[in-house]
Amino acid sequence: MTTQKQDGPTTRALQGLGDPRPSVRLRAALAVGTSPDPRFVGMLVERCAVETEFHVRDMLTWALTRHPAPVTVPVLVEEVRAERAQARSQALHTLSKIGDRRAWPAITRELLSDADDEVARSAWRAAVVLVPEGEEHELAAVLSTQLGRGERETQLSLSRALVALGDTILPVVHAARTDPDPRVRAHAIATDRLVRDPDSRFEFAIEEAKRVVALGVTGQEG
Repeated sequence: MTTQKQDGPTTRALQGLGDPRPSVRLRAALAVGTSPDPRFVGMLVERCAVETEFHVRDMLTWALTRHPAPVTVPVLVEEVRAERAQARSQALHTLSKIGDRRAWPAITRELLSDADDEVARSAWRAAVVLVPEGEEHELAAVLSTQLGRGERETQLSLSRALVALGDTILPVVHAARTDPDPRVRAHAIATDRLVRDPDSRFEFAIEEAKRVVALGVTGQEG
């Protein structure tokens, strides 16, 4: 329930978050993050779901991270179930920035395979941050089901998420190298090479992997 009496700066910030001018919304989010107040959390999360400007969304996320996790995490966990894709994506992104592992149960298989690429990418990033110790292999197995999905940016996001899990991904990535789908095989080979050489360029790795698949070579390297 919203209190009837709010101080001047609070009222101005609340109004600023909904201002039609991005510069005003940006300043309002900065002000909220500079002086955190639990009364702002709900509105910050609501604004993340509809904000059109990347820089403003980034500032909204920063403002949320400035509030205590026990206040923000339950609201964000509820938001990952929202109907609007941007609401799910931004909530997941913010959870990855907060890094509170109590949010881990909210990272479901459904989110990791969400039909919206931005939601799925945010879920992958959040998952590798929040996964409890000892559950990395199970996460890698779920992530591997998304190999071959989407265009370059989506594939790169998935590869980075897998690489972040370390050597635990090798069995599932190696298994994917023999998948009937050539896109899955190429993505698996490229990811395997990034594990071996994290400094290599993904574009080079994926193009070389496609050539390998075209030649019919799917076995494991060396």
